[in-house]
Amino acid sequence: MTQEFNPNANHAETAPAFFSAWDIHAYYGESYIVQGVSFNIHEGEILALLGRNGAGKTSTLRALARLDSPQVTHGEIWLDHERLHDKTSYEAAVRGISLVPEDRRIIPGLTVEENLQLAQIVEPVGWSLDRLYDLFPRLRERRKQEGITLSGGEQQMLAIARALARDIKVLLLDEPYEGLAPVIVDEIEKTLKIIKAQGITTVLVEQNAVRALNLADRAVILDTGRVVYDGSAKEVLENEALRTEYLAI
Repeated sequence: MTQEFNPNANHAETAPAFFSAWDIHAYYGESYIVQGVSFNIHEGEILALLGRNGAGKTSTLRALARLDSPQVTHGEIWLDHERLHDKTSYEAAVRGISLVPEDRRIIPGLTVEENLQLAQIVEPVGWSLDRLYDLFPRLRERRKQEGITLSGGEQQMLAIARALARDIKVLLLDEPYEGLAPVIVDEIEKTLKIIKAQGITTVLVEQNAVRALNLADRAVILDTGRVVYDGSAKEVLENEALRTEYLAI
């Protein structure tokens, strides 16, 4: 079920997918966290990146976003046939990668609108403020409110809206449902479906595996930093043995 990495292949030409990770290895200091992760994602897909705590999910997202930690020591990342593995996090962001971290990183002292405007200071600019407010009406109501005073669900909406304020191709979401009431999760999921309809590719890391699988087209399951499953999300939902062994559900 996992992909084989061919070190001699020209992956820019041979990768069938829009967004590809090939044999990614990454460390936090001496800790070997991501141990040869590979997967492909087609444009507009939602991929659920799942696994138990400590499986390497967040580290993989951070590696894809080209953040300094964990340190990627080997592998390739391609977006729309352009290499990202030799780019900085800023360069990857300019090319269309956006990570919404678990803690959301709302900027203190700035209003909702100022958080969104700050994201649009540097080109390329994405969705307009009006379009973002149409997607998240609550943010329009609270546009003059300081961002960090919003509820947890509203902060998650702001974090996603801020990502869309840039011209992005791939949205990386780390635990977007964490601590949110089911009704708010419903709203976030409706939003992700709208984003998908716009052709934006999403990688979703989420502990609520059942909800993530019901939303996603495909799933990749990690176990101790390695891919143990790469296939349809529906198959995971229907495979009790797989869910029990790797997801404890």
